[in-house]
Amino acid sequence: MSTGPGAASVPAPPNPHTTPPSHEVREAPPDTTGPLHRPTAPEAPPEAPPNAAVPAVTAADTPPAAQPAAPQTPASRERASMFRSLRVRNYRLFFVGQVVSNVGTWMQRIAQDWLVLSLAGSSTAVGVTMALQFLPMLLFGLYGGVLVDRFPKRRLLFLTQTSMAVTGLALAALTLSGQVQVWHVYVAAFAVGMATVVDNPARQSFVSELVGPDQLQNAVSLNSANFQSARLVGPAVAGVMITTVGSGWAFLFNGLSFVAPIIGLLLMRTRDLHPVRRAPRAKGQLREGLRYVAGRPQLLWPIVLVGFIGTFGFNFPVWLSAYADDVFHSGAGSYSLFNTLMAVGSVAGALLAARRGTTRLRVLIGGALAFGLLEIVAALAPSYWMFALLMVPIGMFGLTVNVTTNTAIQMNTDPVMRGRVMALYMMVFLGGTPLGAPVAGWATDAYGARAGFVAGGVVSTVAAVTVGLILVRAGGLRLSMGWNRGHPRMRVVPRERAVPVTTAA
Repeated sequence: MSTGPGAASVPAPPNPHTTPPSHEVREAPPDTTGPLHRPTAPEAPPEAPPNAAVPAVTAADTPPAAQPAAPQTPASRERASMFRSLRVRNYRLFFVGQVVSNVGTWMQRIAQDWLVLSLAGSSTAVGVTMALQFLPMLLFGLYGGVLVDRFPKRRLLFLTQTSMAVTGLALAALTLSGQVQVWHVYVAAFAVGMATVVDNPARQSFVSELVGPDQLQNAVSLNSANFQSARLVGPAVAGVMITTVGSGWAFLFNGLSFVAPIIGLLLMRTRDLHPVRRAPRAKGQLREGLRYVAGRPQLLWPIVLVGFIGTFGFNFPVWLSAYADDVFHSGAGSYSLFNTLMAVGSVAGALLAARRGTTRLRVLIGGALAFGLLEIVAALAPSYWMFALLMVPIGMFGLTVNVTTNTAIQMNTDPVMRGRVMALYMMVFLGGTPLGAPVAGWATDAYGARAGFVAGGVVSTVAAVTVGLILVRAGGLRLSMGWNRGHPRMRVVPRERAVPVTTAA
């Protein structure tokens, strides 16, 4: 069961002392105590302090003249293959297992939200359910990352997947027997949230052990495409089940769907994994992870951005259920349709990310800005079909934010720290939901679905602009306005340095 963003192949990190600046966000060197390396001029020392300018932002906007085009070779065509990481047997097993489990996950999400809305008749209750599911990530997420760095990730995934299967089956039994109450759903949501404290960082960081650094970006993107493709099937099937046989059968399917990933984990060849050094048990490892992120702007500010977007911009169960029930008065079928159309856009965004060979922070900022603006436009859409169709680009740009952040963080993090850093990322992205979901539910109940949706879009837009400007400044860049063939053009270019003027004696 995937519960996160949800949450993209680059070459293996070369020697940072000899490689010129690149467009790619690369994996950090294996030295866990050293600062972030940044290529410099030959006469300058190769090591920069942790708060150095952001390489991904600076390189991404280097003038084209400084970037000679490389000839198309068989190796470059291989890197451009959209599904290249599926050639790895262990990753194929992991991917197929997640396909089945993710369908069940989306079925349960739709059934759970609609069941709570039916039992309590309140968008606030839906928000509380979301909050309880993600509250453990907010409270214990960093401790989950410490566990992931200490223990084998494959073993941890056996435990978390099994526990979530038991929870799904228990909720199915209560619902099918007619004994289910709102507090039962609350307890089940909290239990799933406790499992995801370890499951999310373990799954996210386990991908690098399955495919290695060369295929990591592509594998992360395909994971997101997998999760979002299930969104095309799960909501549609759930909508049919809810209206014909009831929500209990969706919960039952979800519980049984965990058999697939568990079998996949059992069939993996451990000799084909790419093991990473595990962190020994020691004091202060949680603080060490926080200091590691705080000293690296290319990790810190993307996490801050997705924190705002995850907390205030991703409360779709609250908004979409309210639009289906209160604005358009169209029932569970429309709620399922809205989720399905959003999934279409998300799949498109994930496949585009899998096609790209690099990760640029400017793609993250642009995607976040488009996401926020589209939410505002959709909230004000006057008709049912206009609102529904806007779910496609919203899904595409929301997924772009997710994949780009996930990949940039993994590629810029030392493997021994990856569990803690990914736990912080997931804690901020998903853990903000307990704060944002009840607020979104209250605003929706008090002021209407349109007002709540607009508020989420405004916060996402402001966060994208603010973090973008901070990264531009941290990267030693500036905005340049000009004209290109009669059209206005805005670029991010290196900040010019003042040249001292000397006068003759």
